[in-house]
Amino acid sequence: MEKKNINNLNRPAWFRFVKGFLKIFVRKPKFKFTGRAFSANEEPFIILSNHVGASAPIMYELYLDVPFRYWGAHEMTLGLKSAYRYLSTIYLHQKKHYPKVLAKIVAFIICPFVNLFYKGIDLIPTYTDPRFRKTIRESAADMDKGNNLVIFPENSSDGYHDILLAFFAGFAFFSKILLQKGRDVSIYCAYYRKKDRTVIVSEPVRFSELCCGDADNADIRLIAKELCEKTNALAKQ
Repeated sequence: MEKKNINNLNRPAWFRFVKGFLKIFVRKPKFKFTGRAFSANEEPFIILSNHVGASAPIMYELYLDVPFRYWGAHEMTLGLKSAYRYLSTIYLHQKKHYPKVLAKIVAFIICPFVNLFYKGIDLIPTYTDPRFRKTIRESAADMDKGNNLVIFPENSSDGYHDILLAFFAGFAFFSKILLQKGRDVSIYCAYYRKKDRTVIVSEPVRFSELCCGDADNADIRLIAKELCEKTNALAKQ
């Protein structure tokens, strides 16, 4: 009998039922750790991963056995109208390269189901403006409760790539603020290799090690670049 997933403790009962149904169609991946495996018993940490469209988020939600919350586009938390605009314009057309008309049709069909999924995972909304302060506050409060964070920082503005082009630095900015307040968060890099359904996970690194202990002068863009390269290197393991 499969043991209960710790992450389900954070999810409503109706969504746990939905996840059980989805597992019929989505097989469990293999997790391969290059260092120690992460544990539900360690201090809250951050996992950085490639996105692979919707594949990685669904796979983590079904099979990642630690308590966590996702960071994700705030547009997906504002109701059906906002979710439809994001799915049709950004996700399906800009990122997945669907023709505009097809993107609108597909978005109309899947939007209610995707919106329901986002309600179930209780996404932490991210922003590209000063409202990012809300993301920081909510994320820090959630880590105080013992939750980890799963973040997809890749720049996918022109689509998803096997070799990641760049990481946005929001996670590094957040980690920098945590360190300034006395919390030295551990960061794992993870690469989901879809062709053989394998998640390769790096040895964790403390943020203080990335910035040589000098949070005030840490260059978050260089840190983001370093961890993007580290994530890409996992694809070959």
